[in-house]
Amino acid sequence: MSFPSGITAPPPRRHPEKARRPDNPIPRKPDWLRVKAPGSPEYQATRRLMREHALNTVCEEAGCPNIGECWKQKHATVMILGRVCTRACTFCNVATGRPDLLDPHEPRRVAEAVAALGLSHVVVTSVDRDDLGDGGAAHFARTIIAIRSAAPGTTIEVLTPDFLHKESALETVVDAKPDVFNHNLETVPRLYAEVRPGARYFHSLRVLDQVKRLDPTMFTKSGIMVGLGEDKTEVLQVMDDLRAADVDFLTIGQYLQPTIKHHAIARFVTPEEFRSYRSFALGKGFLLVSASPLTRSSYHAGEDFARLRAARAAKLATVG
Repeated sequence: MSFPSGITAPPPRRHPEKARRPDNPIPRKPDWLRVKAPGSPEYQATRRLMREHALNTVCEEAGCPNIGECWKQKHATVMILGRVCTRACTFCNVATGRPDLLDPHEPRRVAEAVAALGLSHVVVTSVDRDDLGDGGAAHFARTIIAIRSAAPGTTIEVLTPDFLHKESALETVVDAKPDVFNHNLETVPRLYAEVRPGARYFHSLRVLDQVKRLDPTMFTKSGIMVGLGEDKTEVLQVMDDLRAADVDFLTIGQYLQPTIKHHAIARFVTPEEFRSYRSFALGKGFLLVSASPLTRSSYHAGEDFARLRAARAAKLATVG
């Protein structure tokens, strides 16, 4: 379709698959979920650095409420493999559709940005790339290797897709030796058909279990959102499933609805309930638990990694 002179085509929809979904009004946030708008000089400096290196961040693409706080501290979660996802999860604000061409120079640019920021810990995540033969696993590995070369003192956490039907993809990432391997379950099994229609709950569990089988020393991590319509019993069962897979670190945060076309917020979980979930999870044997309304997978990841190592050392000393 052509447009008259001076008139440009409208930008592509971020979520074309959601256009026909019914509207879900977004409820007013309670006081405990309100954050200041970003704008500090440090935030602006981090933003400029991401643009200079032509990098995508999940902080921006997913509309994370903690972006102001994290970027003020120069903590940005880099999103590799492009900015368009091949899945259509109903909770996620990352754009969906035809994915970008794979950029072979992206690992180097990520490593340069990590070195420029002087990060002690970095989180690297990605969109789902079901169109690639290995789901992007080799690109993850190249990014890890590039960071190790440019910033050898930086510890690396990856937050990966599930690599569904991608043979040997998981081994490729584990062999690159990230310090933390994170894969989020996101929600309880009953809600998968609605919330994560392209994923399978027990496959995601197997991903985490297999990481430990491939490298028992690697820290594993997973997270879920609450407020999607789950109940307490289902959340506790997810905790048991994750502990059966020997997952070390659990994050639990409030689901926030990006647009009226996304999955509706069933309710806002109170801070008291989050504290209760944290107590239950620690009682089940997780080395570390972060549970609060604003908790996200990479929120305070560097500080949490230090605590995670200390918790393992304390546990091993007790066993010894």
